[in-house]
Amino acid sequence: MSKGPWLGDGEQKAWRSYLLMQRTLETHLERHLQRDFGLSTPDFEILVNLSESEHGRMRAFELGRSTQWEKSRLSHHLSRMEKRGLIRKEACESRYPEIVITEAGTAAIEACAPAHAARVREFFVDVFGPERFAMLGEAADEVVEVVGKHCATDCALGS
Repeated sequence: MSKGPWLGDGEQKAWRSYLLMQRTLETHLERHLQRDFGLSTPDFEILVNLSESEHGRMRAFELGRSTQWEKSRLSHHLSRMEKRGLIRKEACESRYPEIVITEAGTAAIEACAPAHAARVREFFVDVFGPERFAMLGEAADEVVEVVGKHCATDCALGS
């Protein structure tokens, strides 16, 4: 691997292939979620987080941390999901309400999750195979760790 600031030809090709793969897969999966279940990828991400949390509820700041969304984006999206009946906001001891998955939200995630997982398996997991997929997971964890360290020490952006 090159140590200079510029990517070598092979590195540039691999980086661009990765970006194209990410966009292609993300777009294709989102189109299926939208067409088949009327959900966007952000809807799905919020519903997954809530459905996997204890008692189907989280504080908004916890959702923001897990999704890495800006506060205003999260607030606007949660309002749209609330209007559609997928979540509700409940007052709690804190100044800010808890976000709770509704029966409609639970039904939506239960309906779409198996098909979504099957597509992720078909278009991503099975393409890599077990060994390469495990290596990808390890590499992804390392990248996240390096970015996290950068944000915590060298970066004015924070995490």
